[in-house]
Amino acid sequence: MTYLFNKIVDLITSGDILVSEHAYDELIEDDIKIREVIEGTTHGEVVEKYPDYPKGPCILLLQHDSSGAPIHVVWGVPKGYNRPAVLVTAYRPDPDRWDKSFLWRK
Repeated sequence: MTYLFNKIVDLITSGDILVSEHAYDELIEDDIKIREVIEGTTHGEVVEKYPDYPKGPCILLLQHDSSGAPIHVVWGVPKGYNRPAVLVTAYRPDPDRWDKSFLWRK
């Protein structure tokens, strides 16, 4: 676990969440339920870390929906702030671009 992952889980647990417009668009496009993303974060696995992302540090998590299908979710915290947890995007990973575990890019 990373510090940022733990911080995001704490923020989500306390209800301190912001969903970006881009995330809403992607959730709709890939038929992903926001409740599953939020509730599944605690069971997420860190795939990549982006500590120097211009808008604030972010992490890419591998999560799964209620049917067990993989979902990639990017959570972050705004640069210069300690809150809220921002759902940047969520999407169904392309199996042609990821290994079978969806943890490593091909």
